[in-house]
Amino acid sequence: MTKQTFIKGAMILLAAGIVNRLLGFIPRIALPRIIGAEGVGIYQLAYPFLIVLLTIITGGIPLAIAKWIAEAESQGDTKRVKHIFRTAMLLTVSIAAVITVAMLVFAPVIIRYLLPDERVYRSFLMMSPMLLIVGISSVYRGYFQGKQNMIPSAVSQLVETIVRIIASLFLAYLLLPYGLEWAAAGAMLGVVAGETGGLLVLLWKYAREKKTKSSPSEMSEPSEAASSTQPSVLRRLLGLSIPVTGSKLVGSLSYLLESIFTARSLAAAGIVTGIATAQYGALQGMIIPLLLLPTALTYSLAVSLVPSLSEAAARNDKPLIHKRLHQSMRIALVSGAPFTVVMGLFAEPLCRLIYDHPEYAPMLQIMAPVGIFIYLQAPLQAALQALNKPGTALLNTFIAAAVKLVLIVYLASNPELGIYGAVIAISINIVLVTVLHAIGVLRFIGFRMKLLDFMKVFAAMIIMGAAAQWVMKHSPAGAEWMSLLLACAASVLIYLLLMIWMRIIDRHDVARIPWVGNWFR
Repeated sequence: MTKQTFIKGAMILLAAGIVNRLLGFIPRIALPRIIGAEGVGIYQLAYPFLIVLLTIITGGIPLAIAKWIAEAESQGDTKRVKHIFRTAMLLTVSIAAVITVAMLVFAPVIIRYLLPDERVYRSFLMMSPMLLIVGISSVYRGYFQGKQNMIPSAVSQLVETIVRIIASLFLAYLLLPYGLEWAAAGAMLGVVAGETGGLLVLLWKYAREKKTKSSPSEMSEPSEAASSTQPSVLRRLLGLSIPVTGSKLVGSLSYLLESIFTARSLAAAGIVTGIATAQYGALQGMIIPLLLLPTALTYSLAVSLVPSLSEAAARNDKPLIHKRLHQSMRIALVSGAPFTVVMGLFAEPLCRLIYDHPEYAPMLQIMAPVGIFIYLQAPLQAALQALNKPGTALLNTFIAAAVKLVLIVYLASNPELGIYGAVIAISINIVLVTVLHAIGVLRFIGFRMKLLDFMKVFAAMIIMGAAAQWVMKHSPAGAEWMSLLLACAASVLIYLLLMIWMRIIDRHDVARIPWVGNWFR
């Protein structure tokens, strides 16, 4: 068993997360070209239900397993480790089996009364095996994380992503002649294949560990004393996992209700089902993933921020808390700003070159400025968690979600706005969560960003945007993609030089970035 330090383990998962984020964008680009925006919409309408059900099954169990197994490992209690693992597996499989049966039984009712497009039915059925597969995988991931071995989780995520990409695109293309609903179902079946591949990796890693580390004492059955503690272990697992699951359910239920309310509101606006499904698919399957692409870096900052702030908070070192938070916020702002400029100015060529659907560019143009708030949200939420204020983050998310759902019903049902009403509502939700998080951090530790830094970044964004447009207009490159690439590269270079000249970033900030930072220490 390879055991890593906390930072090394976090970096392993971070590397896997960034690679998966980049690889995961491949089907986002290819799938709309195969099945179109309407097919993506059918696929996306089924997905929120899956997220909610998976949250119920796996929401807090991996964290609970990791916590208790790490505790037992520190005491050298191998029998207790096995007992925790078996109890968690029995609990997860039982919940997953019950929910899967209920999902299959009530699928026709759910499709008929909650979703406006009955073509979702086949995708809904195809995703049902995923509940049990992901549930079992979550127990194994919690087990390995409890043993401070992040490699199995990282490898399984990578395998899952690769298999999912290949299988989803192949099956969608293979089933397309039978109709969009079958193509969307094929894409969903590809997701099931990916999760199966990830689970097989975890099973293989677990079998190897047992083979290399087995001993007579470890292979023996749990003692009578251990068996008698099973209710206690179960209560402890539930005691930790239920609150975490409840917290995650707020986000996943918001996502589910968003899909339902958006679809129903568009229908109320008089938009025919096929067009409404295509518009929703474009928003959730194309625009928002593009907007979230830069969060691979901002979330990595949040990962590195939590332990640093937690340690400083334990010592009540407020100056260090302010320093670390300001560094992370500034880097998130500086790194996210160029993406906002590029997506705002070049929304149409981006949607045409990436998705072959330039008609959805206005959605990206509306949401591009909101990207800044998304990128600042991660370090703010990490700060609240590190300061032991997760309840505040949960309340902020709940309030913003309620506002979003009300606005979706009010705006998206307006025939003059349609899907753009949903875009506006989601944008307001993002801004509101970030502002509420900032107010919470200000209230608890008195932290606030320096206004001068925002003004400098904003000025650099304007100059960068002007440079990008000039290069795009006067580019010697013939092809549009080459002109766009040249404009982005030249403008980002100008932006970085301005950041250095204005002393917004220095080598100490760059040194905080994993791997790259080693060259600047």
